[in-house]
Amino acid sequence: MEPETIPALLDAAAAAHGDLVWLLAGDGSYSFATTKERADAVGAAAARRGIGKGDLVLLLAHNQPADVFCWLGLLQRGAIVVAVNPKSTAGELAGFLAQTRPVAIVRDRAVDHAVDRAVDSVARGSTVIDIADLLAEPATGDRHRVALDPGDPAVLIPTSGTTGRSKLVVQTHRGYVYAGVGFPYWLGLGADDRLMTSLPIFHINAPAYSLLGSMAAGASVVLLDRFSASTFIESARRYGATQFNSIGSMLELLMLQPERDDDADNPLRICYTGPSPTRERQLEIERRFGLRIMCGYALSESPYGMIWPHGERPYGTLGVPRQHPTLGHINDARVVADGREVGAGVVGELELRNPVLMKGYFEMPDETASVLVDGWLRTGDLVVQDGDGFYTFVGRKKEVIRRRGENLSPLEVENALMEHGAVADAAVVGVPSELGEEDVKAFVIPAPGATLEPEAVRGSLVGVLAPYKIPRYLEVVADLPRTPTGRTAKHLLPTGRTRDEVDFEGNPVVRTPRSREGL
Repeated sequence: MEPETIPALLDAAAAAHGDLVWLLAGDGSYSFATTKERADAVGAAAARRGIGKGDLVLLLAHNQPADVFCWLGLLQRGAIVVAVNPKSTAGELAGFLAQTRPVAIVRDRAVDHAVDRAVDSVARGSTVIDIADLLAEPATGDRHRVALDPGDPAVLIPTSGTTGRSKLVVQTHRGYVYAGVGFPYWLGLGADDRLMTSLPIFHINAPAYSLLGSMAAGASVVLLDRFSASTFIESARRYGATQFNSIGSMLELLMLQPERDDDADNPLRICYTGPSPTRERQLEIERRFGLRIMCGYALSESPYGMIWPHGERPYGTLGVPRQHPTLGHINDARVVADGREVGAGVVGELELRNPVLMKGYFEMPDETASVLVDGWLRTGDLVVQDGDGFYTFVGRKKEVIRRRGENLSPLEVENALMEHGAVADAAVVGVPSELGEEDVKAFVIPAPGATLEPEAVRGSLVGVLAPYKIPRYLEVVADLPRTPTGRTAKHLLPTGRTRDEVDFEGNPVVRTPRSREGL
């Protein structure tokens, strides 16, 4: 019987692969067997501290082996791990602590100093544990383990806001294990591959796909402490990595690096990313770095989303619904608009139905009920299906801008801006309009060595986009705010007037800033 809980997956991998190297980080390497021993030590230490099944434990999750072992060991105890960004401020941590009321907080005493201030303010009853202490204690057999069901909660995944009530996705052991088992199958990875991730382990991508995916395949995995565009390819060479996952602007940041004759001289063969770049841009990236890009789609609420089928390259699409390598068809998708399922060519919200949907948002019954309806997950993403079963991403439902009685997708405008040779990156948002509804504002980053003329950039959109989609405001910026996973943090972009923006239609009314929370 295939494992359906995270501890069972680790047990099976350790039994099958033993002393083979699984995890590499810095100058260290750890076998499957060593990983199990370290996880057992953490599980036993957690048991001695009274941590048990269903207890919430907040982990300041650094991209370090100790944090991986801690994550695995706490799950052996049946604890529910709340992994958060270790760069969180004391105020942000206080928000998490007030919301989750964890029985314990695991941190690195040497660097995680904000914890003490957060605990003093809201969580005086929580036990603060240094991660080194958990790993220093000896394992004592398997007495610390508890019986787990695949449907038991494993993690709470923060998805938005940290100073108030965050949306915390409750994801299960089954969700993570099915994702780990599926990932190497979808991408055609095997035991000879070496996955590499710089994505944070406090989100779903790195632990579910890279860590558990390599574990399920008997492959090895490289854990980088952060993403650095200037050293990423050299890291792949150093470790012999054959695969990595890219989200947000990672690929574009790699392309912005000075081109070298030996860029393609590296062991990488596959990159997984999503949504898809354009066909032309994808082929350009592949030629430069000598690899193949596979595209797909998923979200914290469902690690089973879309993937390109084996042997097909449907450029620009998300692919088709992901299925399980041995269980077969378990994932259904549909497109819904105005309360009904729509057919090919019609834009609507993507809905998914499968056994790895989240259990809900932690202690948010109303928010849960709004997205989990009759067994279907309302993803909030707008897509169109082409009639052959391939889905293409259009934009986020909440990001849709209503302008002059028409709806438009920021992504479409961003893609058009990126076609300008002097634009390296772009972000488009809706801003208040004196006419009601919204106007469109674009923030653009110039390519290295390029000078951007706002009039020329905007002029390049004429004839490409309908007039109502062309930005009224345009601002050239040196950078865009980013989330920890590299996506553009649009809620941090200013919506009030700024000194450097260009208004192409005149502005008789001064805009006032408003919150962009939730974009």
